Amino acid sequence: MTRPLPVPPPLPRPAARPEPAPDPSAAPASDPVATEQDHPPAVPVYFVSDSTGISAETMGNALLLQFPSVPFERHLFPFLRTPADAERVREQLDTAAGGPVPPIVFLTVVDDAVREVLLGTVAPVVDFVSAPLAQLEAQLGVTGDHAPARLHGVGDVRRYNRRMQAVEFAIEHDDGQSVRALERADVILIAPSRCGKTPTSMYLALMHGVFVANYPLVDEDFAAGALPGAIRHLADRCFGLVTSPERLAEVRGERRAASRYASIEQTRWELDAARRLYDRHRIPSIDSSSTSVEEMSTHILQTLTGRRPPS
Repeated sequence: MTRPLPVPPPLPRPAARPEPAPDPSAAPASDPVATEQDHPPAVPVYFVSDSTGISAETMGNALLLQFPSVPFERHLFPFLRTPADAERVREQLDTAAGGPVPPIVFLTVVDDAVREVLLGTVAPVVDFVSAPLAQLEAQLGVTGDHAPARLHGVGDVRRYNRRMQAVEFAIEHDDGQSVRALERADVILIAPSRCGKTPTSMYLALMHGVFVANYPLVDEDFAAGALPGAIRHLADRCFGLVTSPERLAEVRGERRAASRYASIEQTRWELDAARRLYDRHRIPSIDSSSTSVEEMSTHILQTLTGRRPPS
């Protein structure tokens, strides 16, 4: 058997030296407490759902946005359909609750048995379902189905099919690739290249079932001061996007660095020309440089309420 190595004796301490007088001009030493306050540990956040978890994330994140100085570490637990599934997740939540930073749990579970298991966790829970559902049942005098996947599932077949058709339409009519059946569009997004037309189109299609085409504005359109011929007769369905010249130059530079296309002079000229074109044709517009896709989509839907609504 190998014998352990002997532990060496501790080194002698040096003689104590007198502390030097503090130098008022010297920078203060770093304070570990202050450092921890400047960079606090992230708060674990768990979105727990018996469906996709989209509702839990949407409502939970809306609340978390009110605390911009607090860092969060997000985790998603979707499709918890049985008490056994819930038991496994509850164990993880209990473990997290014993950590250095208490977690937050956002819960959207309608099945009573599954929810009861999850509410047994020692972690703090924000339950988005039980109290509102009970209030609605009392108001309506009817007991809810308590069935998951009502909001983001295929439950409403007609609405689901509409959304899928809208996605196909948006893909076909992305960036002016096709003008076939363009009259079916509820909205036509127009803007200089790389202003956010495609993601906004896809969001409107997937989330709201809106038929959206998007069409790029190019130098010839700006020089003529007119809408492209393919969409000129649909001006009442057009909605313009703009951004900042700096942001547009940055985005274009990722695709074509050091090109005229990505130069600040070109982006400034195109955006100024786009604004003039929108004003001339009375086309509503929104700045995408500091606005999320969700916000832009809501603004577009509200602005275009007088146009043909989704069936």
